Amino acid sequence: MNKIRKLAALAVLPLVATLVALPAQAAERPSCPAPSKAEVRRSSADKVDKPARGATAIKGVRVDHIPKGFTYGQVIVNKHDGIVEYGYQWSDDRDDASRRHRALWVRVVCWPKATSLAQLKNAPFNIGSFSGDTTTTKVGDRRVLRQKGDGALGAGVYTGWVERPGVVVTVMASPPLVPGLTKIIKGIRL
Repeated sequence: MNKIRKLAALAVLPLVATLVALPAQAAERPSCPAPSKAEVRRSSADKVDKPARGATAIKGVRVDHIPKGFTYGQVIVNKHDGIVEYGYQWSDDRDDASRRHRALWVRVVCWPKATSLAQLKNAPFNIGSFSGDTTTTKVGDRRVLRQKGDGALGAGVYTGWVERPGVVVTVMASPPLVPGLTKIIKGIRL
């Protein structure tokens, strides 16, 4: 009888070890998607993807709705002031001044101090600050800050929200993409 108990206990050990390791693995998962060293190098070298990457262009982020018509894309990584900005820009070949120019920029910002939507107005972003006339709106289950794009962002609509403490997501959509902006935002998953 003793041998049977020992064998049963030994048979269960791998299962117990797996179950014990699961919470530890979940705790090791980064709370904010971070760029790999290769992505940082691609960004520094201004490497362009032709054709543009798809839904998983940003490691750790899924953009389920990407409108059609983009011809190229580019990883953007910026580290400064204790934050990491990591995103992807999709674009077409039209001139930036064209009213039909299609551009989409999705960015994740790892900013440990971010806890509320109001903080985005004073966020230390190098590009894409919420300094204009902003409104707060609800998109799905997210409260989103929204403003008209201007300056370095170009024309269109710029939005942002705190996905969870320390993680901010921003989206800039050019004028032709604004009608589908809600669908784009709803399709972003971290």
